[in-house]
Amino acid sequence: MIRVSEQPLDPWREIVVHQDAHPELAGRYGATAVFVGTMRNLNEGVAVEAMTLEHYPAMTGRELERICDEAMRRWDLFDALVVHRVGPLQPDDPIVLVAVWSAHRDAAFAACRHLIDELKTRAPFWKKERTSGGERWLEPGKK
Repeated sequence: MIRVSEQPLDPWREIVVHQDAHPELAGRYGATAVFVGTMRNLNEGVAVEAMTLEHYPAMTGRELERICDEAMRRWDLFDALVVHRVGPLQPDDPIVLVAVWSAHRDAAFAACRHLIDELKTRAPFWKKERTSGGERWLEPGKK
């Protein structure tokens, strides 16, 4: 499942809600690998006060679907979940959740890492940071 939202993100609740909504997973998976990305208050040596994430919904959704489909084909996964925030963010706000369910940890870890790495470089999100010196756009794909 993929969701992009302006609503605040509680990654741990998202995982519970997703598992509750998919009872077919119960008893099948031996590993859940999770990555949570959080907004930092420092980037490239500059203090960041806030950030705005923008996206083009149709383009972003298609690319996230491709990335998830690739992971599902490449590793033996039961399910994958990607939730990404857009809109205004403050330091410490969770920005992205990637979670995968698999029978074994090796597949879960590898797929989770692949998903976040591909998301960071391929998904079309645009970041504008607010610093004490003003606002600045970051290059797409910037980690």
